Amino acid sequence: MKAIAPGKLILSGEHAVVYGRPAVAMAIDRSAVAEIFAGTGPEGEVSFDLADLRLRESYTLMALRDFQRRVRRNYELFLEGRLGIRQVLRKPIELFQYAFIIVLDGLHLKLAHGLDIRLRSNIPIGCGLGSSAATILSLLRAVGHYFRVEFRPDWYYQYSLEVERLQHGFPSGVDTQISLHGGCARFRSGQVERLPLPRVPISLVQTGAPVTTTGECVAEVRRRHASDGALWDDFGAVATDMETAIRADDHDGVVRAVRRNHRLLRRIGVVPEKVARFVEEVERCGGAAKISGAGAVAGDAAGIVMVVGSAPPADLCRAFGYSIVNVRGEPLGARIV
Repeated sequence: MKAIAPGKLILSGEHAVVYGRPAVAMAIDRSAVAEIFAGTGPEGEVSFDLADLRLRESYTLMALRDFQRRVRRNYELFLEGRLGIRQVLRKPIELFQYAFIIVLDGLHLKLAHGLDIRLRSNIPIGCGLGSSAATILSLLRAVGHYFRVEFRPDWYYQYSLEVERLQHGFPSGVDTQISLHGGCARFRSGQVERLPLPRVPISLVQTGAPVTTTGECVAEVRRRHASDGALWDDFGAVATDMETAIRADDHDGVVRAVRRNHRLLRRIGVVPEKVARFVEEVERCGGAAKISGAGAVAGDAAGIVMVVGSAPPADLCRAFGYSIVNVRGEPLGARIV
């Protein structure tokens, strides 16, 4: 059984979506793939093969359930402020162990033999493109179809969001919604309104993996700005302007919205100075740019920067030591292939 789920790009509203304001995001043609085979190991043993990370580990169902209890306790300690979000999970493979066991037990599925689960992705990791949500969803879709469970999007959304909390602390759900359904959408407090895929040219610039995780950024922004309602209202107004520009196919309107969004992201402290200088150069050339994702609250790298309204800034990227990631909008969401 093979399932695929796309990554996502936030066009406007990152961070603000956590505080009930709208975000606009679209699926991209980078994806995660999960394949499931009957296992060759002992009965009831589940093997996870993460080719991109060169990891392969096997577990019994008893071990996975013990692990599930430990992780849930860790997350409770995080909510109590007694544990950092990075300490909830110990290594990347645990995200997918947890995803497997919660859907197996949550849907009351019976494992009569071993399973071999193989995961791979061409979505850059840790850069704000929804790699973890896409990989989780591809796994959940593959497991559900392997056991011939009728597909219900609300099940997969809730299971995926539960897993995302272990890595990001307080996820908004936008990564999961976009990866699950594809296309472009306005997202607010769990409600989704479909939009056309934008036709404005978009380049993604890779500034490097941030030294802080999405969960750490979200927690730090919450500490500094959670009560600043006017700030989040400003973010919401920009997302609304972005939505209007996309519906009208208004190129200049998209550029203006991106520039305003960048200045708000600077205010909440998630744009490193080097990245801010890069954005200034893009604007000097007539374009607009902003981080797309959590950004960073330390270090020089901030993951992906979205550039609109100009040709791909190849010379500028070389000067800053950045690279360009080529993507297009993806109309399809998580699916069996």
